[in-house]
Amino acid sequence: MPPFDVPEGDPFGPHNLPYGVFSPAGSSERTVGVRLGDHVLDAGAAAHALGSPYASLLARPTLNPLLAAGRTAWSDVRRALTAWVTVPAHRETVEPLFHPLSEVTLHLPFEVADYVDFYASENHARNVGRMFRPDAPDSLTPNWKHLPIGYHGRSGTVVVSGTDVVRPSGQRKAPADAAPVFGPSVRLDIEAEVGFVVGVPSELGRPVPLGDYRDHVFGLCLLNDWSARDVQAWEYVPLGPFLGKSFTTSVSAWITPLDALDEARVAPPERTHELLPYLDDAEEEPGGYDLRITVAINGHVVSDPPFSTMYWTAAQQLAHMTVNGASLRTGDLYGSGTVSGPSERERGSLLELTWNGRDPLELPDGKRTFLEDGDVVTLSAWAPGPDGVRVGLGEVTGRVVPAP
Repeated sequence: MPPFDVPEGDPFGPHNLPYGVFSPAGSSERTVGVRLGDHVLDAGAAAHALGSPYASLLARPTLNPLLAAGRTAWSDVRRALTAWVTVPAHRETVEPLFHPLSEVTLHLPFEVADYVDFYASENHARNVGRMFRPDAPDSLTPNWKHLPIGYHGRSGTVVVSGTDVVRPSGQRKAPADAAPVFGPSVRLDIEAEVGFVVGVPSELGRPVPLGDYRDHVFGLCLLNDWSARDVQAWEYVPLGPFLGKSFTTSVSAWITPLDALDEARVAPPERTHELLPYLDDAEEEPGGYDLRITVAINGHVVSDPPFSTMYWTAAQQLAHMTVNGASLRTGDLYGSGTVSGPSERERGSLLELTWNGRDPLELPDGKRTFLEDGDVVTLSAWAPGPDGVRVGLGEVTGRVVPAP
């Protein structure tokens, strides 16, 4: 099928146009691409052929120059791309610049600067509290509804979808053990998340207010925050996640621009605590996103976490992580935290789905409490788009391989 002839209702139609970085078949050179159906358009080559003033931003081996260019450039480039793939007058010029998706190599689409991960799902936080603090008067920590809790991760271990995940080794100590032991994690888990990609940097010492969110954040992607629960449990008191998280974080090869998700904007859940002014979004545009996520293990769907239930929004997270004056850099990535809904079928981690290993999952290839070597985890998602069409988010896949 010719690349322009995308079937009606395709979630990667011209209403979407996510950005990635690819190498054509037989080449090692990387360039910016835009997905249309099951093809990839060489965006730099198209921009050059059609005389676009933004050709220098698109004919690059990474998205970072486009990310840094700012909101006006983002909107102009998106309008131009939409015209290039829909206006018949451009067809003869643009059609030879498409590549079948099955024949290209996809790469990490941007150079990651800093990586921050949050803890924004009330359902997830309450589940964790019930598991590990069963006698506490409240399953949430006292600060949880006053600020978006987060931690700084390791940007150098963010990898593109399809990259194998090596089972990490580390110290672990069960409560009944007399002393810690060292070895491969035996409680390897996933966390279904959404990642937000920063384009325009900010000045050191100057917080970014809620209303400036769309001036700094370019787009979003699916993210899998792989987690070694046994390593994490032993190390995280009192400073929080470290080696249990830093070994690998997987992201989609496709970054969906925020402008493609206008129809998916929704109000976040009702606030039950008064927020400090820098987090109070009552007068802001709806800050949530209606993203429907699916988690599959070895092709078997185990969960459908709804992103619309997230208590803290991406705009609030951005405001909070800069309120102390911390600056943003082009390529900063921040994760939403595990996405979990109110029902058992909507939990976004094996920790919750198996209730800390108490209730194994029944899969076609056997029971699971945590991941086994050879398991393949796939996150996929879609959002409501214009006129009832779906906006597809690029999937995130990773296969667990044994520790060396």
